[in-house]
Amino acid sequence: MNFKQTDIESFLKTPNPQIKCVVIYGTNEGMIADYTKRFAATVCPDLTDAFRVSSLEMDAIEKDNGLLFGEYNAQSLMGGQRVVIIKDADNKLTEILKKLFKDNISDTLLIVSSTSLNKKSSLVTLATNDDSFALVACYEDREEDIATFVRNYLIKNNITIAPPAMQLLCARLSPDRKISMDELEKLIVYLDTRRNIEIADVQSVISDTSGTSTEDFVFYTADGETSKALSSYQRLLNEGTEPVTLVRSLSYHFMRLLDCAEQHEKGASAREICKAQRPPIMFFKEASFIRQINTWRQNAVLDVLSLLYRAERDCKTTNMPADKILSYTIMQIAGAAKKFRR
Repeated sequence: MNFKQTDIESFLKTPNPQIKCVVIYGTNEGMIADYTKRFAATVCPDLTDAFRVSSLEMDAIEKDNGLLFGEYNAQSLMGGQRVVIIKDADNKLTEILKKLFKDNISDTLLIVSSTSLNKKSSLVTLATNDDSFALVACYEDREEDIATFVRNYLIKNNITIAPPAMQLLCARLSPDRKISMDELEKLIVYLDTRRNIEIADVQSVISDTSGTSTEDFVFYTADGETSKALSSYQRLLNEGTEPVTLVRSLSYHFMRLLDCAEQHEKGASAREICKAQRPPIMFFKEASFIRQINTWRQNAVLDVLSLLYRAERDCKTTNMPADKILSYTIMQIAGAAKKFRR
């Protein structure tokens, strides 16, 4: 079954014995590594314990399936539940797992990790449809994911951070959790004995490793940055984001702009409207959002929402590739933004 963030945190606190296998996949190598360790630690906190923790490579399993069967069914000489970790898994493992779990009563937890699987992979399909599997997707951290990760990491290290510094830090960190963790470790070393992070610390230590995100894509599109919008769109597609999901993100943003346009046309300033937004606009995106409020009038926003409605409908019902439909829609919206701003 698909595990959402709440399911993950719940399992990590109180493991469900019905789960026999955790499949962790996606493009975010750092997140995959982090979750692999955390899920394994629910069985054995000491991941160097050779009696209870075993790691296997996919290449070795392909050459000899018996390796996996032997490790999975083995008993710890020192007692306690065991965990077996398979790295770099691929779809060849699907049929092997079906045989492994058939009438098997072992309580060993199997953790499968891979950066080559995607939503259409047979192994992912197996994990989605079987309640004894936990499926954890690890793609680029969204802004809220980065903020949560940073907050928890700093709390763990007894470090506080001023709100403006937190915003700047999150903006500069990478969607890949491993890179973000490396940057945070550098920052902690830089602090030395100090326990509070200020803007100057972030500016001095953290390089801008941020990649694209759904919010970047949406802002580029609404701001008329056609080439940047199409580039970030293609990257999101490559990471497995569905076009329909991005259509809805654009629709949400323009619904927000519709409310802003109504206030603006009644006399409120773009800056006042921006500052009053809830949830608040990150300070490094304020200039872009204010520009959008000054660019988009209500009738134009309504036209965009109608365009997005048709795009979502066409993505679901026509024989045309959904990615091409949305690509054309992005160019239309970004082109309109440029026109209105002249």
